[in-house]
Amino acid sequence: MVDRVVQILSAILQLDESVTAGMTESSPILGSIPEFDSIAVVILIAALEDQFGFAVDDDEISAELFDTVGSLSRFIERKLQLSGC
Repeated sequence: MVDRVVQILSAILQLDESVTAGMTESSPILGSIPEFDSIAVVILIAALEDQFGFAVDDDEISAELFDTVGSLSRFIERKLQLSGC
């Protein structure tokens, strides 16, 4: 899932491969990627909902969710388990 999250971030934020090449589960997102602003959060959530077929409720969105690639990956995995996908 980590690789898929990196691919999604790369596509949405239009990141150069040199930025994403070394990303791991512990790579920070929020505050570390200048392109990741409030608009990018909205676009990312919409893309996740579209690609994975689940809905993200407003109360699920927090800074911790976007702390690292791993925290976002774990969130997606939990959502997929809950939705039965």
